[in-house]
Amino acid sequence: MTTRKLLFKLTLFLLLAGCASSKKAKFDDYTFQTKKEKEAYINSYNKALKLWDVPYTEENIKTSYGTAHVILAGPKDGKDLVLLHGMDASSTMWYPGIKSLAKNHRVYAIDFIMEPGKSTLTSKPLSTEDIVIWYNEIFNHYKLKNYDIVAASRGGWIAMLLATQKRNSIDKIVLLSPAQTFKFIDKPRKTSSALFLKLFPSEKKFEKTLRAFSTHPEKISPIYKKQFYLANKYAKSNSNMLRMMPFSDDELKSVKNPVLVLIGDHDVINSEESIERAQKYLPNSKIKIVKDAGHFLTIDQSKIVNDAVVNFLE
Repeated sequence: MTTRKLLFKLTLFLLLAGCASSKKAKFDDYTFQTKKEKEAYINSYNKALKLWDVPYTEENIKTSYGTAHVILAGPKDGKDLVLLHGMDASSTMWYPGIKSLAKNHRVYAIDFIMEPGKSTLTSKPLSTEDIVIWYNEIFNHYKLKNYDIVAASRGGWIAMLLATQKRNSIDKIVLLSPAQTFKFIDKPRKTSSALFLKLFPSEKKFEKTLRAFSTHPEKISPIYKKQFYLANKYAKSNSNMLRMMPFSDDELKSVKNPVLVLIGDHDVINSEESIERAQKYLPNSKIKIVKDAGHFLTIDQSKIVNDAVVNFLE
């Protein structure tokens, strides 16, 4: 095992061990420790969702594993588009580009069930197989066929997980700085600020983490920033991160869909190796390097990203 892989696994182990040692939850919630913490987060979520500069509705869908929270926007007769957010970011993170995405598409933004958001887990933590089943239950509920996916960071890994399944109805896929998809974290030392933020949350560590993941953290809305901070401050982590292994050559080759991969030139998660594997093993892919951008592409270069995504989808 390489030093980089070992450091990555050790980082995750320490993160999970640190979170597991926290006090026992006072109420039945997988993500938050107390009712007060959850209420503070949800209140912040609702404020951040108002940053969506388009009409939207919120729906809760019952699944085998709990409640799936879905935000819908865009014309009902538009092509279906699923949005999968980054880790701890929730569906509110799409505010910089939702106006472009929802112009001609019927958008379904789904909060991941094992992270801060409005989806609620009522079962044991989901395995990789369970994650596939959970999303397909949502897709079946809405009768989605030939739909597109735009996914960021951890959401990108989930999008590829869904695309590697033999039976799926996915058309086009956009991956925005996908995490753990083509390779392990490129710069684990630079991402260690996220680890320490989880273990010892503070606004100072939060700002340091934003600077590590974004080239323009000043562009982040203060309203969204507060929600994202509370997600990192209050939310428990989960062992599902340990199952996020980079996809094999054969798995990548099996994805015949048109795929657009956007990666920032200052991304701490991906590198040239990610680009090379995407170009080599995704048979129908288009790769674009976004200049002056870190891992938070939708924040750092929102116009460039929005235009590239819309042009690809349409």
